[in-house]
Amino acid sequence: MAGHAHPQRTASTAAALLVLLALLAGCGGAGDRPVDPTVQEIQQTLDARATALLEHDRVAYLASLEPGAAVLRAAQGTEFDNLAEVPLHSWKYRIERVRHQGTTVVADTELHYRIAGYDAAPVTASRTLELAERDGRWYVTADRAGTGTPQQLWQQGDVDVVRGSRSLVLGVGQDEARLRDLAAAADRAVPAVSDAWPSRWAGRIVVLVPASVEEMGRLLGAPAAGYRGIAAVTTGETDLEATRPADRVVVNPEAYGLLGDFGQGVVLTHEATHVATRAHTSAATPMWLSEGFADWVAYRGTGRTAAEIAPEMQEAVRAGDVPADLPADRDFSFGGDPGALARAYEAGRLACEMIAERWGEEKLTAFYRTVGEGRHRAGAVERALGEELGTTTAGFTAMWRDYLTAALR
Repeated sequence: MAGHAHPQRTASTAAALLVLLALLAGCGGAGDRPVDPTVQEIQQTLDARATALLEHDRVAYLASLEPGAAVLRAAQGTEFDNLAEVPLHSWKYRIERVRHQGTTVVADTELHYRIAGYDAAPVTASRTLELAERDGRWYVTADRAGTGTPQQLWQQGDVDVVRGSRSLVLGVGQDEARLRDLAAAADRAVPAVSDAWPSRWAGRIVVLVPASVEEMGRLLGAPAAGYRGIAAVTTGETDLEATRPADRVVVNPEAYGLLGDFGQGVVLTHEATHVATRAHTSAATPMWLSEGFADWVAYRGTGRTAAEIAPEMQEAVRAGDVPADLPADRDFSFGGDPGALARAYEAGRLACEMIAERWGEEKLTAFYRTVGEGRHRAGAVERALGEELGTTTAGFTAMWRDYLTAALR
């Protein structure tokens, strides 16, 4: 703005500069605004609370709470105890907003925590804390999850921890022997995934085992009804950012427990594949590819035939009902027709199996990565089909339909 002044307008230029300075003072960025001293003081209280938790100092942790709040202190003491075995690397509160309500302050915060040895990036959870000042010091008077925020495992009970060679299993209300068996199965799943997926990944997984499918739903922030027949799911964000949150494999103890050793191994290998491929999965990746590839890895090398792995699709093919197109994302929705859901998974896996057989496993993984390079769905699969497989969507779909008929008739 100052560069627009003309040299011959000396007096008006001086006046304009004064106006400019006044405007800049009033329109400064967030970093130029005075910091609310209340925010700084509350942050100090929360920092001390986080340090006490990491150092397993129960007395110091409870000292951040209002002295007379017996119910709050009991609940927070229980959460502290529930976390005792969890190997935390970091635990931080970041204040997003502070609202003054009379003598109370409401702080909307983000809790960021990492598990030592497993999380390259923190898990984030919204927390709403209420605080009050007593004799010049701020105390927490309430601590609750932010609106729409799922529960954390330690809010459901005492967390038992089992360490595998390539896995960490955290369970609530579970027999320790069952958690050890799950860790052993996860340890076998990880190298199976690494053998099929050549791209670099962490090579380890964190598995959460809640007490029931209802508690599973609370961890995922969704109704439990949609997960009753699902043995496990993997949480995570499909983006290409290096700071993406850590993945968690969440096991449904009821559905998982009904499976035999083979089925349990397939489930954990499938979920570990999602963890491994997350960095190359984006909004451009269709679910038939992400779920189909995970199932392809899970059954790879098991010796099971296409008919054994895809009984629902085989029934449809033999009835003359060969699908016209690859399954859409909506076909993978939980809580709908179990048969339709099974056919969607089977169809995706058979598409990946066809690529591996006709073009080779290296081309299959290259195809997956190339699709995931896209930021948007439109054109991503078509481009990858052309670049990696030398075909088109129409040509690929026709080959896939023929493959289904030949493999399942």
